[in-house]
Amino acid sequence: MADGLKLPHMSIATKTGDDGTTGLLFNRRVPKNHPRVEAYGACDELTAALGLARASLGPASPLAKQILKIQETLIPLMGELATLPGDRARYVKAGHRFIADPDVQNLTVLVDEIEREKIQFKGWCIPGDSPSSAALDMARVACRRAERRVFELGKEVQAQNPHVIRYLNRLSDLLWLMARKVDSKT
Repeated sequence: MADGLKLPHMSIATKTGDDGTTGLLFNRRVPKNHPRVEAYGACDELTAALGLARASLGPASPLAKQILKIQETLIPLMGELATLPGDRARYVKAGHRFIADPDVQNLTVLVDEIEREKIQFKGWCIPGDSPSSAALDMARVACRRAERRVFELGKEVQAQNPHVIRYLNRLSDLLWLMARKVDSKT
């Protein structure tokens, strides 16, 4: 490490999942195909897809900077999904946060900004006009999958925090617009 701090070596191979289970927050074990794991796993795939889109845009791109902020917001969203209902108070006490209306509103502002640009497109948009727009479209479909997986968690989870579904829904709209914006410049 650059600052000379040496951390003890910890193997990524914990072997605790060899029995087909994985850990949620607060040492809760569930099967690897548990709906919560599917939901936060889909969000993890979304985060990786956003990373590809961000990298393809380049660090100076204003869209890349917006995407990084979105990736940073997805971290607490995944943490929330990895927390069982009975552990929500512990989650907050540990200093974590839940997705909230301002998170959704931040995306809505970005949607509105791009829509004001009145980007033109005709018919069905077929991904692939550029590597960056294709990466954004891949992130969009990953976002839709994450939205479906969260929805599958059921009404109880949605009642606890309806902002998670709203956030993912708004994000998929934003990613579609970002891809069209990139296409309009190619």
